[in-house]
Amino acid sequence: MLTKEKLKAHIDAMPDLISLEDLIERLIFIEKLEYRIEESNIEEQLISEENLKVEMNTWFK
Repeated sequence: MLTKEKLKAHIDAMPDLISLEDLIERLIFIEKLEYRIEESNIEEQLISEENLKVEMNTWFK
């Protein structure tokens, strides 16, 4: 979830002139990125490198 502080930092980093459409598009992207970062930090969802290699080998057969 985005906090006000994170959101403000992202908005401050944007150009001074930005269309509303571009702003909304960027904010949606930032929200999705933040969600994926939080999701990747959940231990139960992590895959070991060894298991990943085994799984990837099944993809390319």
